[in-house]
Amino acid sequence: MVRMDTPDAVMARIAQGQERAIAGDREGARRIFEEVWDALQGSGDTAPDPLHVVTLAHYMADVQTDPAEELRWDLRALGAADSLTDDRAREHHSSLSVAGFYPSLHLNVAAAHHALGQSSEARHHLDRAAQSCEHLADDGYGYGYGYGYGRMIRGAVTRLRAELDATVGPPGQSGRRAQHR
Repeated sequence: MVRMDTPDAVMARIAQGQERAIAGDREGARRIFEEVWDALQGSGDTAPDPLHVVTLAHYMADVQTDPAEELRWDLRALGAADSLTDDRAREHHSSLSVAGFYPSLHLNVAAAHHALGQSSEARHHLDRAAQSCEHLADDGYGYGYGYGYGRMIRGAVTRLRAELDATVGPPGQSGRRAQHR
């Protein structure tokens, strides 16, 4: 879960959705995330905060049952990270850096592509995830949370690479959810 140094109602609501997802209530989490997404779209006069979009889309992808929808949300998160600045990320938590987001984001995109039988795209994003792992500490996403995410992401990269290397047969849908968590 994302930590907060300063209050942010949107991030707090996203955290509530993520708590539901962790508790196994994927539908409840999806409803909360949809409400937040609708609110972020608002009047359309200003672009949504990239931190809100990347966080929401990252978690929304995790509660999808259709790998194509999961990929759509994963790509949305990755795109939002490209417009996120370190200054904005640090406003939320002083230890965040955008570079620390990319290993997980690319890993998720790779896993979703793999679930859809799109090995070439999966390998491309898996390579990007592996390259960006240099920004991760061994104990966290690179921000020292101490949850072991750095090790977890590196391990997931290794496992997905082995799975891709073992994949044989024509491209096509594998009929399963992305296994990247």
